[in-house]
Amino acid sequence: LPSLENAEPIELAKELVRALDLKKAREIKLLRVADQTIIADYFVICGGTSNTNIKALAGEAEYKLSLRGVAPLRIDGYSEGQWIVLDFGSVMVHIMSRENRDFFKLEKLWSDAEAVDISDILLKD
Repeated sequence: LPSLENAEPIELAKELVRALDLKKAREIKLLRVADQTIIADYFVICGGTSNTNIKALAGEAEYKLSLRGVAPLRIDGYSEGQWIVLDFGSVMVHIMSRENRDFFKLEKLWSDAEAVDISDILLKD
């Protein structure tokens, strides 16, 4: 697999979407937040069905990108498994329980961000 070390942020984000989709993440969204914040260019937001599933999704995202030469700068929330954030610098991945996703409403909070069409990436059921 080609390295993603010097990849554009959108390439990194789409690769994360692919990895999470293959592992059956729920309701994956990709938001371009570069115009709203300096903390990242993109947010990948998705849901998991349980603490174990959320941890597995985080592990898969970290593993798949490590194969391409990219590691997260930091990971937060892993021990609880309710809302895990993987910070890849230009891309932040939020893997959330249904309860946290419904409560915090990140998509609404970042509604000024551009939603990136990922329909061409997601597997068809």
